[in-house]
Amino acid sequence: MSDPTQPRTSPFDLAFAAARRAAAEGEVPVGAVVVRGERVLAVAHNRPRALRDPTAHAEILAIRAACAALGDARLPGCDLYVTLEPCPMCAGAIGVARIRRLYFGALDPKGGGVEHGPRVFNQPTCHHAPEVYGGFREEEAAALLRAFFRDRRD
Repeated sequence: MSDPTQPRTSPFDLAFAAARRAAAEGEVPVGAVVVRGERVLAVAHNRPRALRDPTAHAEILAIRAACAALGDARLPGCDLYVTLEPCPMCAGAIGVARIRRLYFGALDPKGGGVEHGPRVFNQPTCHHAPEVYGGFREEEAAALLRAFFRDRRD
């Protein structure tokens, strides 16, 4: 049972901690968390360089871990929190996994696939579209990304 005197860690707190871990490892700082109700099923961060896998985005890794935790290929009733608007690949995986709600931080006008680019969930071929809520802690997420890329240029 959780201690009511201790502040509850929000899924976004966990996602941002994961994003900072990604940055510390030289990966683009994106973190993702899958929850069902109050239960955190998975926390992940970007790892394409470390895993030598272009699909190792935070969202994909979190979805894989949550599916393993539940022993199912789909995640109905689960919510995904991610620090950056998902790319088209991740948006497709979110739909296939049947994620109930997607919450994201910063918009990604260049590489996003939800509010930008192909807008995956608005396509007639999309079999499942989650409820989408963007802009959570947007400035914090954008600042983390700007700092990461600025440090790479200097």
